Amino acid sequence: MFFDSALMDSIPRLFTPVLLAAIGSALCERVNVFNIALEGMMLIGAFFAVVGTYYTGNALAGLGVAMVAGALSGLVFAYFGVTRGGDHIIVSIGFNVLAIGLTAFLLGQIFGVSGQFDDPRIVQLPRIDLGPVADIPLLGDFLSGQSILVWFAVIMVFVVHWFLKNHKYGLRLRAAGQNDAAMRTVGVSPEALKTSALIACGTLCAMGGAQLSISNVTLYTDGMSAGRGWIALVIVMMCNARLLWVLPTALLFGLVDAFGFRMQGLGLPQQLTESVPYVLAIVVLMLVFRNRRARLAR
Repeated sequence: MFFDSALMDSIPRLFTPVLLAAIGSALCERVNVFNIALEGMMLIGAFFAVVGTYYTGNALAGLGVAMVAGALSGLVFAYFGVTRGGDHIIVSIGFNVLAIGLTAFLLGQIFGVSGQFDDPRIVQLPRIDLGPVADIPLLGDFLSGQSILVWFAVIMVFVVHWFLKNHKYGLRLRAAGQNDAAMRTVGVSPEALKTSALIACGTLCAMGGAQLSISNVTLYTDGMSAGRGWIALVIVMMCNARLLWVLPTALLFGLVDAFGFRMQGLGLPQQLTESVPYVLAIVVLMLVFRNRRARLAR
């Protein structure tokens, strides 16, 4: 049976890192910051989640360390991309390259290994058992026994959506992305708003990385973000940063990713099955740009 408990259990674990990064990307989109450093921020989070968990023996402490590292990542981007006025694409590419090199370097310096690190002291994030819900066929596997970050990500979609629509600070974030001069005339710094959005984005991306390294597995591997930051960016572009559309789209990509793993059991090459979500992302991106060009031509 193709749709079985293992498949349903894997979907939330696979879409959560993408969803968290997409929420952060949507915030950047709202303040008119083109942040394509999501991949590097996720990698930083995955690495420091392992570092924090290893030294404290506590997964929540590891998550906290990852969040601090992610917030600092956003602050670094803000310094070069907002305060110093650097080109966002160049800053993003530089940050992604830095994240790859820095995590590989620190892996050797801190743990004395290269490529991969795992240890019994790296513990998994708590999972939420929904009791009788777990006994429901298929749905129980999908909902119960998932990481706390799965539920946090889903809740954050609605919280951030409400925040951007109704809260004064959320409205200012949206305004900062539309007219910087108008914000300055009322005494509000658009640079401060953009910096706060980048810090929040870095924190959310780092939590997505933590989901990869101390929830889906309990180890760190070089480059373990594996393009998920790019998929998150495609989702946000596809949905025009509308969070209520981002959630089901991330779920779709999680389903496709889970199907890819399942197809390996049918004897298909691993390289082929792992490429399926990224091929889908490219196709979606092509359709998005085609539709935008068609609208502009009218």
